[in-house]
Amino acid sequence: MQRRELLKMAAAAGTASVLASRSAEPNAAAGPRMQIIDTNISLFQWPFRRLPLDELNDLVMKLRTLGITQAWAGSFEGVLHRDIAGVNQRLADACAGYPELTPIGSVNPQLPDWTEDLRRCIEQHHMPGVRLHPNYHQYALDDQNFARLLEIAARSNRLVQIAAAMEDTRTQHPSMRVPDVDLTPLTELMPRFPRAKVQILNYRPRKPLIESLAKTPGVYFDTARVDGTDGVPSLVQQVPQNRVMFGTHAPFLIPESALIRLHESSRLDADAFQRVLSRNANSALKPAKT
Repeated sequence: MQRRELLKMAAAAGTASVLASRSAEPNAAAGPRMQIIDTNISLFQWPFRRLPLDELNDLVMKLRTLGITQAWAGSFEGVLHRDIAGVNQRLADACAGYPELTPIGSVNPQLPDWTEDLRRCIEQHHMPGVRLHPNYHQYALDDQNFARLLEIAARSNRLVQIAAAMEDTRTQHPSMRVPDVDLTPLTELMPRFPRAKVQILNYRPRKPLIESLAKTPGVYFDTARVDGTDGVPSLVQQVPQNRVMFGTHAPFLIPESALIRLHESSRLDADAFQRVLSRNANSALKPAKT
Protein backbone atom coordinates (compact mmCIF):
# COMPACT_ATOMS: atom_id res chain seq x y z
CA MET A 1 0.00 0.00 0.00
CA GLN A 2 1.41 3.37 -1.03
CA ARG A 3 1.51 6.45 1.19
CA ARG A 4 -1.12 8.31 -0.84
CA GLU A 5 -3.48 5.32 -0.73
CA LEU A 6 -3.04 5.06 3.04
CA LEU A 7 -3.91 8.69 3.69
CA LYS A 8 -6.91 8.53 1.33
CA MET A 9 -8.15 5.41 3.13
CA ALA A 10 -7.64 6.99 6.55
CA ALA A 11 -9.41 10.18 5.48
CA ALA A 12 -12.36 8.19 4.12
CA ALA A 13 -12.61 6.18 7.34
CA GLY A 14 -12.40 9.36 9.39
CA THR A 15 -15.14 11.04 7.39
CA ALA A 16 -17.38 8.04 7.93
CA SER A 17 -16.64 8.24 11.67
CA VAL A 18 -17.62 11.91 11.88
CA LEU A 19 -20.82 11.34 9.91
CA ALA A 20 -21.75 8.36 12.08
CA SER A 21 -21.23 10.37 15.26
CA ARG A 22 -23.70 13.01 14.05
CA SER A 23 -26.42 10.60 12.99
CA ALA A 24 -28.64 8.39 15.08
CA GLU A 25 -28.71 5.79 12.32
CA PRO A 26 -25.51 4.16 11.00
CA ASN A 27 -24.80 4.66 7.31
CA ALA A 28 -24.77 1.17 5.85
CA ALA A 29 -23.46 2.50 2.55
CA ALA A 30 -20.23 3.56 4.21
CA GLY A 31 -19.17 -0.08 4.41
CA PRO A 32 -17.02 -1.76 7.09
CA ARG A 33 -14.48 0.41 8.84
CA MET A 34 -10.88 -0.58 9.38
CA GLN A 35 -10.19 -0.59 13.10
CA ILE A 36 -7.20 1.50 14.17
CA ILE A 37 -6.33 1.68 17.86
CA ASP A 38 -3.85 4.35 18.91
CA THR A 39 -2.43 3.10 22.21
CA ASN A 40 -0.47 6.26 22.99
CA ILE A 41 -1.99 9.74 23.08
CA SER A 42 -2.03 12.35 25.85
CA LEU A 43 -4.62 14.98 26.74
CA PHE A 44 -4.24 18.56 27.99
CA GLN A 45 -1.07 20.65 27.69
CA TRP A 46 2.58 19.66 27.64
CA PRO A 47 4.22 21.67 30.47
CA PHE A 48 7.04 23.20 28.42
CA ARG A 49 5.37 24.43 25.23
CA ARG A 50 2.05 24.56 23.43
CA LEU A 51 1.38 21.87 20.84
CA PRO A 52 -0.74 22.31 17.69
CA LEU A 53 -3.32 19.71 18.78
CA ASP A 54 -3.34 20.16 22.54
CA GLU A 55 -6.96 21.38 22.52
CA LEU A 56 -9.08 18.30 23.15
CA ASN A 57 -11.61 18.80 20.38
CA ASP A 58 -8.89 19.54 17.81
CA LEU A 59 -7.05 16.34 18.75
CA VAL A 60 -10.16 14.18 18.52
CA MET A 61 -11.13 15.69 15.16
CA LYS A 62 -7.64 14.89 13.84
CA LEU A 63 -7.89 11.29 15.06
CA ARG A 64 -11.26 10.93 13.37
CA THR A 65 -9.89 12.40 10.14
CA LEU A 66 -7.17 9.75 10.16
CA GLY A 67 -9.66 6.97 10.77
CA ILE A 68 -8.44 6.16 14.29
CA THR A 69 -11.39 4.44 15.94
CA GLN A 70 -10.05 4.20 19.50
CA ALA A 71 -7.30 6.01 21.38
CA TRP A 72 -5.84 5.20 24.80
CA ALA A 73 -5.42 8.57 26.45
CA GLY A 74 -3.03 9.41 29.24
CA SER A 75 -2.57 12.90 30.65
CA PHE A 76 0.31 15.34 30.29
CA GLU A 77 -0.67 16.58 33.75
CA GLY A 78 0.40 13.23 35.19
CA VAL A 79 4.04 14.05 34.41
CA LEU A 80 4.55 16.87 36.93
CA HIS A 81 1.34 17.30 38.96
CA ARG A 82 1.30 15.97 42.50
CA ASP A 83 -2.51 15.84 42.83
CA ILE A 84 -2.81 12.64 40.85
CA ALA A 85 -6.39 12.05 41.95
CA GLY A 86 -7.36 15.37 40.36
CA VAL A 87 -5.37 14.53 37.22
CA ASN A 88 -7.23 11.25 36.77
CA GLN A 89 -10.65 12.74 37.50
CA ARG A 90 -10.16 15.42 34.84
CA LEU A 91 -8.95 12.78 32.41
CA ALA A 92 -11.98 10.55 33.05
CA ASP A 93 -14.34 13.50 32.66
CA ALA A 94 -12.71 14.60 29.39
CA CYS A 95 -12.79 11.11 27.87
CA ALA A 96 -16.45 10.65 28.82
CA GLY A 97 -17.42 13.18 26.15
CA TYR A 98 -15.76 11.28 23.28
CA PRO A 99 -16.56 7.63 22.49
CA GLU A 100 -13.15 7.11 20.85
CA LEU A 101 -11.18 7.92 24.00
CA THR A 102 -10.23 5.33 26.60
CA PRO A 103 -8.69 6.91 29.73
CA ILE A 104 -5.39 5.52 31.00
CA GLY A 105 -4.72 6.90 34.48
CA SER A 106 -1.50 8.24 35.93
CA VAL A 107 0.16 6.81 39.03
CA ASN A 108 3.29 8.03 40.80
CA PRO A 109 4.45 5.28 43.19
CA GLN A 110 6.73 7.76 44.96
CA LEU A 111 3.77 9.69 46.40
CA PRO A 112 2.32 8.70 49.79
CA ASP A 113 -1.19 7.81 48.53
CA TRP A 114 -0.23 6.11 45.28
CA THR A 115 -2.07 2.90 46.15
CA GLU A 116 -5.26 4.93 46.59
CA ASP A 117 -4.69 6.58 43.21
CA LEU A 118 -4.29 3.14 41.66
CA ARG A 119 -7.42 1.86 43.42
CA ARG A 120 -9.46 4.76 42.05
CA CYS A 121 -8.22 4.10 38.53
CA ILE A 122 -9.37 0.49 38.84
CA GLU A 123 -12.51 0.67 40.96
CA GLN A 124 -13.86 4.19 40.48
CA HIS A 125 -12.91 5.09 36.91
CA HIS A 126 -12.76 1.50 35.56
CA MET A 127 -9.67 2.31 33.53
CA PRO A 128 -8.11 -0.62 31.65
CA GLY A 129 -4.60 0.51 32.47
CA VAL A 130 -2.29 3.07 34.03
CA ARG A 131 0.61 5.06 32.62
CA LEU A 132 3.88 5.61 34.48
CA HIS A 133 6.67 8.17 34.05
CA PRO A 134 9.55 6.73 36.12
CA ASN A 135 12.16 9.20 34.85
CA TYR A 136 10.10 12.29 35.69
CA HIS A 137 9.00 10.78 39.01
CA GLN A 138 12.57 9.77 39.79
CA TYR A 139 12.51 6.07 40.51
CA ALA A 140 14.06 3.06 38.85
CA LEU A 141 12.22 -0.05 37.71
CA ASP A 142 13.88 -2.11 40.45
CA ASP A 143 12.04 0.06 43.03
CA GLN A 144 9.95 -2.04 45.42
CA ASN A 145 6.92 0.21 44.96
CA PHE A 146 6.99 -0.41 41.23
CA ALA A 147 7.06 -4.16 41.84
CA ARG A 148 4.07 -3.81 44.15
CA LEU A 149 2.20 -1.73 41.56
CA LEU A 150 2.91 -4.36 38.92
CA GLU A 151 1.57 -7.06 41.22
CA ILE A 152 -1.67 -5.15 41.92
CA ALA A 153 -2.17 -4.35 38.24
CA ALA A 154 -1.63 -7.98 37.25
CA ARG A 155 -4.09 -9.19 39.85
CA SER A 156 -6.67 -6.71 38.54
CA ASN A 157 -5.92 -7.47 34.88
CA ARG A 158 -4.74 -3.92 34.19
CA LEU A 159 -2.17 -2.99 31.59
CA VAL A 160 0.79 -0.95 32.80
CA GLN A 161 2.23 1.53 30.30
CA ILE A 162 5.75 2.85 30.90
CA ALA A 163 6.72 5.97 28.99
CA ALA A 164 10.38 5.30 28.26
CA ALA A 165 10.69 8.92 27.16
CA MET A 166 8.43 11.88 26.54
CA GLU A 167 10.84 14.20 24.76
CA ASP A 168 14.17 13.81 23.00
CA THR A 169 16.89 14.68 25.52
CA ARG A 170 18.41 17.10 22.98
CA THR A 171 15.34 19.36 23.03
CA GLN A 172 14.61 19.36 26.76
CA HIS A 173 14.55 22.52 28.85
CA PRO A 174 18.05 23.05 30.28
CA SER A 175 16.67 23.14 33.84
CA MET A 176 14.75 19.89 33.33
CA ARG A 177 17.07 17.32 31.82
CA VAL A 178 15.40 13.92 32.10
CA PRO A 179 17.12 10.78 30.75
CA ASP A 180 15.21 7.92 29.14
CA VAL A 181 14.01 5.19 31.47
CA ASP A 182 16.39 2.28 32.01
CA LEU A 183 14.23 -0.69 31.06
CA THR A 184 16.79 -3.37 31.95
CA PRO A 185 15.19 -4.38 35.31
CA LEU A 186 12.05 -5.54 33.47
CA THR A 187 13.89 -8.60 32.20
CA GLU A 188 14.24 -9.93 35.77
CA LEU A 189 11.06 -8.47 37.26
CA MET A 190 8.40 -9.55 34.77
CA PRO A 191 8.86 -13.34 35.22
CA ARG A 192 7.91 -12.85 38.89
CA PHE A 193 4.41 -11.79 37.80
CA PRO A 194 3.23 -14.15 35.04
CA ARG A 195 -0.07 -12.30 34.56
CA ALA A 196 1.51 -8.86 34.27
CA LYS A 197 1.34 -6.90 31.02
CA VAL A 198 3.61 -3.92 30.43
CA GLN A 199 3.63 -1.77 27.31
CA ILE A 200 6.70 0.36 26.68
CA LEU A 201 5.85 3.67 25.03
CA ASN A 202 8.10 5.94 22.98
CA TYR A 203 10.96 3.46 22.94
CA ARG A 204 13.65 3.43 20.25
CA PRO A 205 14.72 -0.22 19.97
CA ARG A 206 18.41 -0.76 20.59
CA LYS A 207 20.44 -3.94 20.76
CA PRO A 208 21.12 -5.87 22.91
CA LEU A 209 18.30 -4.69 25.21
CA ILE A 210 15.56 -5.17 22.63
CA GLU A 211 16.64 -8.79 22.29
CA SER A 212 16.36 -9.33 26.05
CA LEU A 213 12.99 -7.58 26.23
CA ALA A 214 11.70 -9.64 23.31
CA LYS A 215 12.38 -12.79 25.35
CA THR A 216 10.67 -11.34 28.44
CA PRO A 217 7.04 -12.45 28.81
CA GLY A 218 4.33 -9.81 29.02
CA VAL A 219 6.31 -6.92 27.49
CA TYR A 220 4.63 -5.00 24.66
CA PHE A 221 5.84 -2.11 22.51
CA ASP A 222 4.37 0.80 20.59
CA THR A 223 5.48 2.31 17.28
CA ALA A 224 5.62 6.02 18.17
CA ARG A 225 9.40 6.52 18.11
CA VAL A 226 10.47 3.67 15.88
CA ASP A 227 12.88 5.13 13.32
CA GLY A 228 13.41 4.45 9.64
CA THR A 229 11.32 3.26 6.75
CA ASP A 230 11.74 -0.36 7.84
CA GLY A 231 11.60 0.35 11.56
CA VAL A 232 8.18 -1.13 12.28
CA PRO A 233 8.67 -4.32 10.22
CA SER A 234 12.06 -4.78 11.88
CA LEU A 235 10.50 -4.45 15.33
CA VAL A 236 7.76 -6.93 14.40
CA GLN A 237 10.46 -9.39 13.33
CA GLN A 238 12.51 -8.92 16.49
CA VAL A 239 9.73 -9.48 19.04
CA PRO A 240 6.80 -11.90 19.20
CA GLN A 241 4.27 -10.78 16.60
CA ASN A 242 1.48 -10.18 19.09
CA ARG A 243 3.45 -7.62 21.11
CA VAL A 244 3.72 -4.58 18.81
CA MET A 245 0.88 -2.05 19.01
CA PHE A 246 0.25 1.09 17.02
CA GLY A 247 0.94 4.35 18.88
CA THR A 248 1.45 7.94 17.77
CA HIS A 249 2.47 9.92 20.89
CA ALA A 250 0.01 12.57 19.71
CA PRO A 251 -0.19 15.49 20.09
CA PHE A 252 3.52 15.67 20.99
CA LEU A 253 4.29 14.03 17.65
CA ILE A 254 2.33 14.42 14.43
CA PRO A 255 -0.04 11.42 14.24
CA GLU A 256 0.17 11.17 10.45
CA SER A 257 3.87 10.31 10.68
CA ALA A 258 3.19 7.13 12.66
CA LEU A 259 0.69 5.94 10.06
CA ILE A 260 3.08 6.72 7.21
CA ARG A 261 5.97 4.87 8.88
CA LEU A 262 3.76 1.84 9.29
CA HIS A 263 3.25 1.74 5.52
CA GLU A 264 6.67 2.85 4.30
CA SER A 265 7.79 -0.74 3.83
CA SER A 266 6.03 -3.58 2.05
CA ARG A 267 7.52 -6.13 4.46
CA LEU A 268 4.38 -6.35 6.63
CA ASP A 269 1.81 -8.77 5.29
CA ALA A 270 -1.91 -8.14 5.78
CA ASP A 271 -2.11 -10.21 8.97
CA ALA A 272 0.85 -8.51 10.67
CA PHE A 273 -0.43 -5.13 9.53
CA GLN A 274 -3.82 -5.64 11.18
CA ARG A 275 -2.20 -7.06 14.31
CA VAL A 276 -0.23 -3.87 14.78
CA LEU A 277 -3.16 -1.59 13.99
CA SER A 278 -5.68 -3.13 16.38
CA ARG A 279 -5.68 -6.85 17.07
CA ASN A 280 -2.70 -6.85 19.43
CA ALA A 281 -4.21 -3.97 21.41
CA ASN A 282 -7.50 -5.79 21.77
CA SER A 283 -5.72 -8.92 22.94
CA ALA A 284 -3.61 -7.00 25.46
CA LEU A 285 -6.72 -5.95 27.37
CA LYS A 286 -8.10 -9.47 27.65
CA PRO A 287 -7.57 -11.36 30.92
CA ALA A 288 -4.20 -13.08 31.04
CA LYS A 289 -4.15 -16.86 30.97
CA THR A 290 -3.19 -18.44 34.26
